[in-house]
Amino acid sequence: MAQEHTGNNNSILKIALNLICACLISGLIIAVVYTLTASTAAAKQDELKEDSLKSLVTADNFQAIEGKPEWSAALKDGQTIAYIVPAESKGYSGAIKLLVAISPDQKVIKYSILESKETPGLGDKAKDEPFAGQFTGKSVEQLDPLEDVTKTSENGKIQAISGSTITSRAVTKAVQEAVEEVTVFVQGGQ
Repeated sequence: MAQEHTGNNNSILKIALNLICACLISGLIIAVVYTLTASTAAAKQDELKEDSLKSLVTADNFQAIEGKPEWSAALKDGQTIAYIVPAESKGYSGAIKLLVAISPDQKVIKYSILESKETPGLGDKAKDEPFAGQFTGKSVEQLDPLEDVTKTSENGKIQAISGSTITSRAVTKAVQEAVEEVTVFVQGGQ
C-alpha cells in the first residue's frame, strides 16, 4: 500500500513538472514574440497618429509641443497653422476619444474620433456630416454642452444628433475642453 501511495505522488509530481515546463516555454515564446514585434507595433502606431494628424489639417509637418507630449503643432511655411490636441469625454456607451485641430486664434478647424463604442447608426454619426461640420470655426463660447442641444440651432450653437443627445453632448464637451486648453496655452499659460 505504501508503494501505491508513492506511485501517485510521482505521477502528480510529473504532471506538475510538465505543466511548469509548458508554462515557462509559453512565457518565453510570448516574450520573444513581443520583443520582435514591439518596434513594428510602435512604428505602426506612429504611422496611424501621422495619418490622423494629416486627416485634420494640410501641413508641411507636425511638431511635438514642449511640455505637452500628446499635442502637435501643424506647421506650414514655418508658421503654426493649428494645434492638434487629444480630447476625451464619456459618451453613452463609454469614453469617446478624439483629436481636435484648433487654429492659433482658438477656433475649431476639425475633429476626428479615434475611439468610440457608441451605438451603431446613432452615436457613431458624431464623426459624420452634418454634425461634425457644425464645429468648424466655432470658438469656446459657441461650444456649450450644457445647453439644450436638441433644439434647432438658431444662435450658432451645436445642434444634437437626433436620438443621440448624450453622444452629442460628450463630443461637444470634449471639443470645448480642447479649445479651452489651447486658449490657455496660446495666452501664455501651461
